Amino acid sequence: MEMKGIHGGDIYRNDVKADFSVNVNPLGIPEAVEAALYEAVEHCSQYPDISAEKLKKALSGMLNVPRENLLFGNGASELFMAIIHGIRPRKTVIPIPSFYGYEYAARAADGEIIYYETKEENDFCFQEDFFSVLTEDVDLLFLANPNNPTGNLMSRKELIKVLDHCRDKGIYVVLDECFIEFCDRECSMLQEINKYTNLILVRAFTKIFAIPGVRLGYLVCSNPLLPDEIGRQLPEWNLSGFAQAAGYECAMQATFVEKTVAYIEKEREFLEAGLKKAGCQVFPGKANFLLIYSKQPLYDKLLEKGILIRDCENFRGLSKGFYRIAVKCRKENEALLRAIGEIKWNGKVK
Repeated sequence: MEMKGIHGGDIYRNDVKADFSVNVNPLGIPEAVEAALYEAVEHCSQYPDISAEKLKKALSGMLNVPRENLLFGNGASELFMAIIHGIRPRKTVIPIPSFYGYEYAARAADGEIIYYETKEENDFCFQEDFFSVLTEDVDLLFLANPNNPTGNLMSRKELIKVLDHCRDKGIYVVLDECFIEFCDRECSMLQEINKYTNLILVRAFTKIFAIPGVRLGYLVCSNPLLPDEIGRQLPEWNLSGFAQAAGYECAMQATFVEKTVAYIEKEREFLEAGLKKAGCQVFPGKANFLLIYSKQPLYDKLLEKGILIRDCENFRGLSKGFYRIAVKCRKENEALLRAIGEIKWNGKVK
């Protein structure tokens, strides 16, 4: 069955001048990373390091975690699938709305999937009844912080409460932190990784370093058995020489990340204010994107202008009228707001 429109970024079947449907860093690829990719061309006649030792050492130093706690994948999506094949959960809990990739991976285990639906009236935040679905017969929980597409950011206190509960119930927690570097990283569970052997933390270089075409993700887990078991589900040489070269330089970009955080906060506030002024309902988010609702067919009208946004109607837990819009640079954000302002409804400018 064709899963049309499951992901953003479909610039290949649309005439797109500005893509607001994918949430990558508007500052673009760091110069050192781009240079490393060009240099990697010279090594295409060689096999890449099957163990990615240079990359592993660099990331270990950046995160201050042991190398044996790290595992790399061809993007976070490959790791989600490997986790499912490694653990083989009989029952998996997935809060919705959330990234479709969790469901896609979980279905590979042929187990039961339980959906916990967050509500619009609560700004899609978890309520106390969330713990009622995390029972002893559950094997695995997918969780994202911040969440995609809502942008919700859970506090450390909230996350620790969930992790403690899941540890007591024997539930593995796959915590997706692919957007954590755009916001308050104090909410990351990285520093708690040794405390929870049931925690599998997944991140990617994709978003923060604007390299989705390179495909590079990683997981961190202190359980002495899990990384090896999950790693056996991955193909050999799953990381290209380009991915390893780019990832090594990404691990050296602390200043770039700090610059990004400040830039995103400023531009998110600008975009949020403009969208509200244009009549859109904007949900509170802390990532590099915003979830909005509009009764107007924004997707079709903006695409006519060459602007692609993410139609969220096909997210479980959302419906027609919900859209996700990436935070981009000021010039592009202004162009988007101007385009929304020029849209005519029933012959009248909105």
